[in-house]
Amino acid sequence: MANNLQNSLQTCETLMLDMDGTLLDLAYDSFIWLEVVPKEFAIKHRVSNDVAQKKIYQYFVDMQGSLDWYCLDKWSQLLDLDVLQIHRQHKSRINFLPGAKDFLEKVSRLEKRLLLVTNSNRDVFLLKSQITGVDQYFEKIYISHELGSPKEDQKFWFSLQQIEPFNPVTTCFVDDNPEVLKSAQKFGIKSLFHVTQPDASTTKSQNSEFDAIKGVFELIPLKN
Repeated sequence: MANNLQNSLQTCETLMLDMDGTLLDLAYDSFIWLEVVPKEFAIKHRVSNDVAQKKIYQYFVDMQGSLDWYCLDKWSQLLDLDVLQIHRQHKSRINFLPGAKDFLEKVSRLEKRLLLVTNSNRDVFLLKSQITGVDQYFEKIYISHELGSPKEDQKFWFSLQQIEPFNPVTTCFVDDNPEVLKSAQKFGIKSLFHVTQPDASTTKSQNSEFDAIKGVFELIPLKN
């Protein structure tokens, strides 16, 4: 299995990587959105934590898969909180997933066009890049807000191909979101890898209909 995954990577011309939950530990984002934001919302609006969590969860459900779901300005408006400042206050929790930095250092030396494609908000991306240096490994970085659609939407891939003329047949794409992978598959990208342990604070793995990997470290032997 490992050899097959690594062979797929060796034969591709373009390697596209997601950021949150693929390279960077989703534990940070989970902490922000599941613990800190509900707590701050409860304090600001003088409601119980339970009420705050239910309110925010409903927003999650209503906006999931849309560009607004990833938009900090939208969340700040909805919640009447400075969500970016909350991210900054807890920036010490930002970190690579196990093996991800070693993977990037190795794969960046291969003859591949290495692209970061992320739904992250631009300000949060800049914050995470400042802390981790994740941006330095890529030839190009594409943020869905700047293309007008999230990766779950076919419009994202068509817009991306207009400015980055990649061949879907010779492209590998790695993401932790199965809905994003389904969208990439529909567009025609052949080599798709699903990171099933995006959060290092838990060993629980997601089920997958794609080639499943615990982390990107499985794509290249770290001892090479």
